[in-house]
Amino acid sequence: MPLPNQLDPVPVQDAINAKSYELLATAARTATFNGATVEIPVGRELIATLDVTAASGTTPTLDVKLQHSPDGAIWSDLGTAFAQKVAAGTEVKTFTGIHGFLRVVSTIGGTTPSFTYSVYATGRP
Repeated sequence: MPLPNQLDPVPVQDAINAKSYELLATAARTATFNGATVEIPVGRELIATLDVTAASGTTPTLDVKLQHSPDGAIWSDLGTAFAQKVAAGTEVKTFTGIHGFLRVVSTIGGTTPSFTYSVYATGRP
């Protein structure tokens, strides 16, 4: 039995079967948009990382969420969105119950805002 506050180890087979996905490549962005659709195997867990490396403009804001779909046409939010970003930083979130298609939805606000960021994920079946 693990000690209090000790994480359970990841089963070896899960670690072997884990796969990484580039959901949104690193780039400077200045406008709201939906990312490309990425097909993934239906899985039980997805660990997603939002990495913001630069932010500029007057009161810039970046809101990022993941959406999933069983068919690539009808989308719904996957869990809760990442916390709003106003500066560089990294956030990692874990999601469960994922359908077979993912996309990143980004909303950028402020006066002449620009954010350089990426979203990557690792999925386990």
